[in-house]
Amino acid sequence: MKRSEIRELAFKLIYSLEIQKEENLDEQIDLYIENNNIEEKDAIEYIKDCIKGINKNQEEINKIIEGSLTSDWKIDRISKINLSLLKLAIYEIKYKDIPYKVEINEVVELAKTYGEDMSSKFINGALAKVVKEM
Repeated sequence: MKRSEIRELAFKLIYSLEIQKEENLDEQIDLYIENNNIEEKDAIEYIKDCIKGINKNQEEINKIIEGSLTSDWKIDRISKINLSLLKLAIYEIKYKDIPYKVEINEVVELAKTYGEDMSSKFINGALAKVVKEM
């Protein structure tokens, strides 16, 4: 399984958790992995790392997202899809040392697939500002 496919699976779980707001994170991760027949060890480790890392650094990631928004926007106005993509990208850029150009390109492509018409431009602009400030 390619890294971009694994990243897409991680995004889908992040999005699901944004919608559900379930308490037992480990149980949700295991259930997702089981329901999606994810068997590759690398994929499972990657997904668990992303979800737990985002959860652990939630406060800081949210502050970074808020800092990337224009003054008339608040984090609760961002669609759950865009918010999930931003969380994934920021976590990987800041905490996993994934090259920001690779990360931005991949989440912009996911935004084109799963987001609204303007999602890819919104994500690209927000992440450009994040990278510039890092």
